[in-house]
Amino acid sequence: MFISYNSSKIFFLFILIFSTFMVISSNSWLGCWIGLEMNLLSFIPLISNSNNLFSTEASLKYFLVQSIASINFLFFILMIMIFKNLLMNSFLMVLINFTMLMKMGSVPFHFWFPNMVEGLSWFNNFILMTWQKISPMILMSYYFNMKLMIFMILMNTIIGALGGIKQTSLRKLMAFSSINNLGWMLVALMISENLWLFYLFIYSFMMSIMCFLFNMMNVFFINQLFIINMNTIIKINLLINFLSLGGLPPFLGFFPKWIIINSLMNNNLIFLIFIMIMMSLIILFFYIRIIYSSIMFNYFKMKWFNFNFNGNKMLLINIFSFLSIFMMIICSFFFY
Repeated sequence: MFISYNSSKIFFLFILIFSTFMVISSNSWLGCWIGLEMNLLSFIPLISNSNNLFSTEASLKYFLVQSIASINFLFFILMIMIFKNLLMNSFLMVLINFTMLMKMGSVPFHFWFPNMVEGLSWFNNFILMTWQKISPMILMSYYFNMKLMIFMILMNTIIGALGGIKQTSLRKLMAFSSINNLGWMLVALMISENLWLFYLFIYSFMMSIMCFLFNMMNVFFINQLFIINMNTIIKINLLINFLSLGGLPPFLGFFPKWIIINSLMNNNLIFLIFIMIMMSLIILFFYIRIIYSSIMFNYFKMKWFNFNFNGNKMLLINIFSFLSIFMMIICSFFFY
């Protein structure tokens, strides 16, 4: 499976989950900071591997970036306690938002994010792209500047879409896709926390399928999808889940985006939604390019790339793909 289930990994995974709940439930800035530090110090042992230099480099990068963001966060909350001026406090709250954006790898602090994911396993990538975004986003929801938020949403969707076009690494491609989806998550957070939670749940579900598939096939680059000995069912599953992650109707990934589009249209934010939809089309373009190439190109069958899926894994993937297609139709009966 994804990780070796030794006792230390399970312990650090538990602390990782516990620290996020600590940040969410804390009623003071200092408690939030302690939760963020626990989260950082529990994630580093999960990603570091003494046998792999790339993972060691990734853990060092993660530690440096997160510790810089944490120091700034602590400094700004101390400044808020010192200065009681309302104007100064609003400025400091914007700076706190910047530290949270840095923590979750948002534009313009995203440079560490695609470089770091190269050294991680698919399971760690899944945690980084989903669970690790919860704490900073909850802290951002307490106070955010609307104009800054809209600018960050635009930048995330544009950079996330354009940055993934020339990528050959699947992990970097997923990282830029995550940056793009971060823009959608920030919009959902701006509208309501329930909508953000719904979007995060759907996105986590889709990312878990993709990481599970890539981990089982042991692929990390696009050209491996061409030369690997895949059967037709796996290729169809990849197609379905890629299109769902890109947000194409009638797949499940389109459903939360549909609700966000409706909410933005009701608030007359036409330009914002136009840019976001255009960038989603670019995301779909490079997803379809990968799938089209892996289905249409006919390579020689290479024996050393041969792998076997057992029946349980294939059944699980087929069920997930079935949910990706039909859950939107089922959900729309409940919501509309």
